[in-house]
Amino acid sequence: MTHRPAVFAALLGLTRAGSAIGDFWVQNDFCARVKGASDDHPVTYLDPVTDEKTTHGTADGRKACLHHCLTYTATQAIVAGAGARALGIRVHPAAAAAALAISFGTHYVADRRVPGKGLLEKIATKTGKGGFYRLADFGINGAFHLDSAWHHGWEAVAAVVATTKATSR
Repeated sequence: MTHRPAVFAALLGLTRAGSAIGDFWVQNDFCARVKGASDDHPVTYLDPVTDEKTTHGTADGRKACLHHCLTYTATQAIVAGAGARALGIRVHPAAAAAALAISFGTHYVADRRVPGKGLLEKIATKTGKGGFYRLADFGINGAFHLDSAWHHGWEAVAAVVATTKATSR
């Protein structure tokens, strides 16, 4: 494809939209609350429909995060695939699979926010951003913003990968 930068911009926009839809509309309340649970830091979940309280540890946290990342990545694939088709972009299947694998893997490691053990918290602490990571005041949630920045960065990498061997329809 002779216009790789344009394809990159289109795919980045599409995957960004798919990411937001997957994170905020598709992800269910259970996954959002339980995906960071561990045996050392269990999460008590209050079902909004039944008012039943359940407590969840590491295994449930991993399952919730896996479920979220699968639905998140599927949403990105649907949005990017439909958008690319509408724009006349043919993405090479191997490049698309690699880009989605990058998105899935980096999303999982970021969203397993086990207190004191999560990757983003460790990176934030080592780079002097630990205070911002823990900030949850004045309408700001530092962990959320650092999480979003992490995802945006990796979506850009995935979009570059997805442009490999892309052609026009």
